Amino acid sequence: MKINHNFYSNLAFKLAEKNLGKTKKNPSVGCVVVKNNSIISSAVTSVGGRPHAEFNALNKKVNFKNSILYVTLEPCAHYGLTPPCTNIIKKKRINKVFYSSDDPDQRTYGKAKKILAKNKINYKKINTKHNDFYKSYYLNLNKKLPLIDAKLAISKDYFTINRKSKWISNNKSRKVGNFLRSKYDCIVSTSSSINKDNSLLNCRIDGLKNHQPDLIIIDRNLIIKKNLKIFKQFKKRNIYIFTCKNIRNKPNYLRKTNIKILKIPHLESKKDFIFLIKKLFKIGKRRIFVEAGLTFISKLIKFKLINDLYLFKTNKKLKKNGFNNCKINYLKKLSIKKKINVNLDEDALYKLRLN
Repeated sequence: MKINHNFYSNLAFKLAEKNLGKTKKNPSVGCVVVKNNSIISSAVTSVGGRPHAEFNALNKKVNFKNSILYVTLEPCAHYGLTPPCTNIIKKKRINKVFYSSDDPDQRTYGKAKKILAKNKINYKKINTKHNDFYKSYYLNLNKKLPLIDAKLAISKDYFTINRKSKWISNNKSRKVGNFLRSKYDCIVSTSSSINKDNSLLNCRIDGLKNHQPDLIIIDRNLIIKKNLKIFKQFKKRNIYIFTCKNIRNKPNYLRKTNIKILKIPHLESKKDFIFLIKKLFKIGKRRIFVEAGLTFISKLIKFKLINDLYLFKTNKKLKKNGFNNCKINYLKKLSIKKKINVNLDEDALYKLRLN
């Protein structure tokens, strides 16, 4: 019987997507093990980044001899905090290994092939449609920068603020927005947005409620309000405040928390924003999701610092009830074509590739 390699490779990516944004500095990898054209094991990189997917899939009381292993990223071949995955692949007497993406980590790149070949294990790269899956990982390793995506909701007549309601989009769109948050290790917002909306900025979906991406608050003048919902969560998630003010003068209510306050220059130029982004990378942030007002997001777009913009667009005009806190002409010029196939009733979701 002919084996459908693409089917099992795609399934491995489905597994990897499960922990995307939850594996810290390590990439999320999916692994599927097949024997006699049946799946005998599967796994994903553990939350936190270890153990790796191959170890999780093969560390079971199963006869793996002469089986085929499908993995989304070439298996690691170096000793780090854990032994290389090539060790357990050899030990379990796997017959063939199919991988989909090269690992840019020079400690591993191209080495698995040589190691496995010495043990007579067939090793082959298989092309898939998931070319962008590891874009953040490549960016992290090659440029020492995090991936930055953003979300914005607009009305049919291009307003981002509804004078009569807290929301622009409908309930289904907001649930999808909560789901998108789960794919990132931190959320960036501003004190202005949080003070206005008093939002939790977490994942309020069944099965994801325990996942709390770290929260980064850009608060240039330390104007964050005291009695906000997010301050009831600081024991469950890491919260950072980035400010231009002297951090020695922080308000007393912030002194009593474990919230970390870090100093940044005035966010005006592209150089200032890059300083902030490098600071975020330095404290371990690898996948960043921006949920802020139009002013902050427009600067990120202007400086070409956003990779993908998720645009929720309603089918209703706000007319006199609509408002924008800055010019939005650039949004009207963007190519809003790539619609994501998801049922949002009268809303629509677009994914705009900006970089």
